[in-house]
Amino acid sequence: MASDRSYLEYILEQLSLLEDISSRPMMGEYIIYYRGKAAGGIYDNRFLIKPVKTALAMMPEAHLEEPYPGARKMLLVSNVDNREFLKDLFEAIYEELPAPKKKK
Repeated sequence: MASDRSYLEYILEQLSLLEDISSRPMMGEYIIYYRGKAAGGIYDNRFLIKPVKTALAMMPEAHLEEPYPGARKMLLVSNVDNREFLKDLFEAIYEELPAPKKKK
């Protein structure tokens, strides 16, 4: 099931306290970037982020879920209504996110 664009727009609005947030469509889903690094995405209308140590510490009860069958598990962000939390979360995990791959 593909994600609704309206859910993406809602999540982007919730992340609007941050500068340099962007998204890119990918096979019916959306990748979320923070300051050029892939931080997570919208998959089947679920907001998932990379399971870096800081994210795990900030969301100890978060469930790990597959974005799609066979993919590495990511953390489900259930507290999407709290903009301040999302801002703090993204700022905290930024350094742990992998650098973008260089294009050949």
